[in-house]
Amino acid sequence: MADSAISSDVPRTREREKGSDFSELSRRITEAGLLRRRPLYYTVRFGAVALALAGCVAAFLVLGDSWIQLIVAAALAVVFGQLGLAAHDLAHRQVFSRRRPGEIGGLLVADVLLGMSYGWWMNKHTRHHANPNHEKKDPDIAPDIIVWSRRQAKQAKGPARFIGKHQAALFFPLLTLEGLNLSFSSLRALRTPSVKRPVLEGTLLVAHFAVYFGGVFLVLSPGRALAFVAVHQGLFGIYLGSVFAPNHKGMPMIEEGAEPDFLRRQVLTSRNVDGGAFVEAFMGGLNHQIEHHLFPGMPTPALGRAQVITERYCAELGIPYRRTGLIASHREALRHLRRVGEPLRGKR
Repeated sequence: MADSAISSDVPRTREREKGSDFSELSRRITEAGLLRRRPLYYTVRFGAVALALAGCVAAFLVLGDSWIQLIVAAALAVVFGQLGLAAHDLAHRQVFSRRRPGEIGGLLVADVLLGMSYGWWMNKHTRHHANPNHEKKDPDIAPDIIVWSRRQAKQAKGPARFIGKHQAALFFPLLTLEGLNLSFSSLRALRTPSVKRPVLEGTLLVAHFAVYFGGVFLVLSPGRALAFVAVHQGLFGIYLGSVFAPNHKGMPMIEEGAEPDFLRRQVLTSRNVDGGAFVEAFMGGLNHQIEHHLFPGMPTPALGRAQVITERYCAELGIPYRRTGLIASHREALRHLRRVGEPLRGKR
């Protein structure tokens, strides 16, 4: 499964005939009541994250200029990861039924607390949902530094060509820069059409960086401040990568010209991650990636029940449905990165 691709050889007329398959699944999900909002769940979850953030800030102020602050930095990385998951749910309108409250919440969480442009990320993530693992249309597999297919490897230039040779080994080290990359990309995107409110988001981002870096360098000595930022941002990036990488990386790629129907496009390119309550909390429900892609507005606590219905329905249709453990999912992703980088190492 991980080494295959969805090509243009599949007859398109047959795919169009299957267009009603998702409608039947949607009917079953709706009848089960799984699309209803869950205000109590999100009140408790977001409240717990807010308390954890407040606790980290309080500990930071109390400890002062101490190397013990690196423990706070590690804890804050986990809190930032949970804030990222909260911004994700707000963007998908899982929390509020109306658009405006979700946007306000998204701006507060993403721009003010995380230092990431909500508008830029939402535009990017929406395009990913529309065409997951599509070589030309999914921005999450653009060959900027890492190559995701042999075709990209053969066409790679610059950093992607150099890093692609050993990208499996470099994957997690590169993730330490992901938090800073999100902030840098957000600032750069303020000058593009992907951000509809550049002045507002720019102001919020500047406020975030002023408070974050101002507070760190005001309380800590320069050396400890740099160490705090390195630990916090590095672990934050690894957390984000550990949540999002298992979902699609190493799953079939959609080649240019292929047009699978919505149900198959989402199921075949995604994998679910098993692991119980810990994985559920760690990944914020994104371990049910197949169901999330099929029903992006579904509240997190409903995804588990939706998985049972969806997996059973896919079995009825003979559609491969991929589930694996957390470690196994990373192993599959790294194996895929190693394989697609072979052309850059002179292998065929």
